[in-house]
Amino acid sequence: MMFPGKRLIAVTIAALAMGIATVDAQAPGKQPKALLELFTSQGCSSCPPADALVIELAKDPDLIALTLPVTYWDYLGWKDTLGKDSFAKRQKFYAKARGDGQVYTPQVVVNGSGHLVGSDKDEIQKTIRQLAPSGFPVRIGLEEKNGNLEIKLTPSGLASERAAGVWVLPTTRLASVPVTRGENQGKTLSYANVVRGMVRVGDWDGKETTITAPLSATQAPEADGYVVIVQTDQPGKYGMMPGPILGAARGKTAP
Repeated sequence: MMFPGKRLIAVTIAALAMGIATVDAQAPGKQPKALLELFTSQGCSSCPPADALVIELAKDPDLIALTLPVTYWDYLGWKDTLGKDSFAKRQKFYAKARGDGQVYTPQVVVNGSGHLVGSDKDEIQKTIRQLAPSGFPVRIGLEEKNGNLEIKLTPSGLASERAAGVWVLPTTRLASVPVTRGENQGKTLSYANVVRGMVRVGDWDGKETTITAPLSATQAPEADGYVVIVQTDQPGKYGMMPGPILGAARGKTAP
């Protein structure tokens, strides 16, 4: 629960039956411009405005907005029911890759590069304009058939010579959690597009190609959709770390 240098965090929002649009497996023509990752915690008293903002941003077809709950505030009296240690590790690796050491909640990472306070809508939009003026350099097409997911990758414009992984992230469109202890005691917290896991299904060499993965990679307990990302691998002192995201696509949600 710290902004860079301060103790804080927040999470609040009543569960709304607002429509986060259901999407079918994505054709190459429908490409988002940016992917946002919100690192948040149910034990963080400053995160609710950011959680609410991600619910709002998730309605924008030009964006993919994800929630990745972390676990490092669990000791404050409430264990995050959606949190994963792997998300906390991912957030820390982002900070190491950037070299700034900035790990806090609520934190939004844009396209695997820029980071900022997750409740600051104006700064998020500004960062998107700076980092993704023309969208992703890799176009992704998704097709489900014969028990498999076919992921077609097409470089458009800026080709990458860096190694990149292809990942499938099962998600829950909307999750609501009543909190009975800790900093958010008595509140019901709601989240959009909660990530339930990350599965690396292949590597990308910068050329047009199709990667086939089993549909089981898109599935996880309580998941009703998924997202596919292409993300560069960034070598560092601590091994391979996540780098800039080159492409992202929404998968089909369950009926």
